[in-house]
Amino acid sequence: MTMLSATEVTPIPTSWVGPIRVSGNAVDDEVRVPLATYETPLWPSVGRGARISRLVEGGIQVTVVDERMTRSVILTATNAAQAHAAAQRIRERQDELAAAVSAQSSYARLLEVHSEIVGNLLFIRFAFATGDASGHNMVTNAADALIALVRSWESGLEYGSISGNYCSDKKATAVNGILGRGRSAVADILIPRELVEQQLRTTAARMCDLVVRKNLVGSTIAGALRSGNAHYANMLLAFYLATGQDAANIVEGSQGITYAENRDGDLYFSCQLPHLIVGTVGNGKHLTGVEAALERLGCREPREPGENARRLAGLIAATVLCGELSLLAAQTNPGELMRAHVQLERAQKEQA
Repeated sequence: MTMLSATEVTPIPTSWVGPIRVSGNAVDDEVRVPLATYETPLWPSVGRGARISRLVEGGIQVTVVDERMTRSVILTATNAAQAHAAAQRIRERQDELAAAVSAQSSYARLLEVHSEIVGNLLFIRFAFATGDASGHNMVTNAADALIALVRSWESGLEYGSISGNYCSDKKATAVNGILGRGRSAVADILIPRELVEQQLRTTAARMCDLVVRKNLVGSTIAGALRSGNAHYANMLLAFYLATGQDAANIVEGSQGITYAENRDGDLYFSCQLPHLIVGTVGNGKHLTGVEAALERLGCREPREPGENARRLAGLIAATVLCGELSLLAAQTNPGELMRAHVQLERAQKEQA
């Protein structure tokens, strides 16, 4: 097998969009955000949402409601009864497990343990706090240590796998939304009637109808799993690539629900993002462009562990709302979406 002598770099067009006005428990700032994408019409679309955020008092409010990273392991028993007895022992000795995690890591902290038994298979889902890291490697290392500890209790369990898909990593599942994985954030904004009509060229009533008909009913008949949105994945991938995240995590990251209300002509609009697998330290963050982007975003400041990653999650959630708001507004008007794409692509060709 021929080995590559050097790592090649794939160039992706990147634009800093905004600034976006964001408030809440993770960010209180006006910030431009980097979006790396070949789908360059995304930039002005997100930019329209960003412009609206600056015209509304407080802008987009983002509430980070939970933070955790998970790893599930498989241990095998002789039968279900033995697996059940082992699961009970694990619950009873969770403090011992937590101490073992703290002893082998400066940042990892055990939060919860959940178990499932299938036949003689014992699935154990560990949830950890991971500071500013997304935590993939951190939780795998911790899970390795916990497997060894559990097996040392002479429970008769054998090693099955370090990852049992009950985590669940880079797959669209229900468990992540129920038990949590990554940074969970909710972004919302209340847009006055005149801004809805002038900036979005639509009405609150038409927006709410579309959210129900497209995102909720349409997603349901398509078989979507704990998800009802127009295109979270577009903003997530662009932001992830620009900031050194594991891009495959948009699989679970794009699961989320858009919600809207017509409040006497004003538009309440919200995006729920329960699985943002992001961090400000770790793999990919050492690259020059990524490091510069994180510094410009204010995510390299001397803060308590976890606060920089929380800020990053907040900025991502606000960016998703900007893009979701703009696209749905365009889709309330016949032909607007296609006209906008054609105009933007024509302008880009003329500039080339």
